[in-house]
Amino acid sequence: MDIKDLLKDAQNLTDYDFEQKLNRLILDNYQYRNLGQKNKKIVLDLLKKYRSYLRRGMGISYSARQNEMYKLYRNRLKLDLSEEDLKDIKEIMEMFKD
Repeated sequence: MDIKDLLKDAQNLTDYDFEQKLNRLILDNYQYRNLGQKNKKIVLDLLKKYRSYLRRGMGISYSARQNEMYKLYRNRLKLDLSEEDLKDIKEIMEMFKD
């Protein structure tokens, strides 16, 4: 399942099923294997903030994605994020664009 399928079916899924599919999509995706569990949790927490939009099949707006990435970049040392981690997180956020 990819993100487009998840967003398309989001309205027909229960909260639990949506959450599980979202977790599987991020945690099990081979493209993001360099992200540690802590960093994947950061991504999932970000997506949980926008869950109501995602559940309606909408994406995350450009300004919201930029704002979140700015916050992450500003706190990258405290969160122990490398440039590669930030790039992967940005890629994931871009997949949820509206």
